[in-house]
Amino acid sequence: MPKAHNVRPASALERTLHRLEDLCRERGQRLTRPRRAVLAKLLSARRPLSAYELLDLLRSEDGRSTAASVYRTLDFLMALGIVHRLESTRSFVLCEHPDGPHWVQFLICRRCGQVVEAEDERVAAATERLGQRLGFALDQHIVELTGVCESCRGSRAPH
Repeated sequence: MPKAHNVRPASALERTLHRLEDLCRERGQRLTRPRRAVLAKLLSARRPLSAYELLDLLRSEDGRSTAASVYRTLDFLMALGIVHRLESTRSFVLCEHPDGPHWVQFLICRRCGQVVEAEDERVAAATERLGQRLGFALDQHIVELTGVCESCRGSRAPH
């Protein structure tokens, strides 16, 4: 009988969850049921979610979820590089390139909340040079840029 993780999942969400589960296993970790539930909520939302938004979504399915368990899960997923924390919005988003450490830039629309993850080597090199020039050893390689996305700029509806 084949193991569940070898069975071809039916949906894109399931395929992504299986890929992340394999990534956890490769790194010597387990994607437990609560960790999988948090990832599923982040995937389904398609937008950054705060820890308390995640908690509300999880509690609707499992009333035993707690803020502490959500934060522990998010800490675990961030340590593995599967989830990023957006400091400016105090929210969490799935990493689009979880296969290894990387410098990342987020473009965040202040109207609709859309987040685009980019990985521009020129921006990474510039921030590294800036840190060195000012005597900083950078330990966080995330740059958050805010503005208004193309869709919101084109719409006339106030936000």
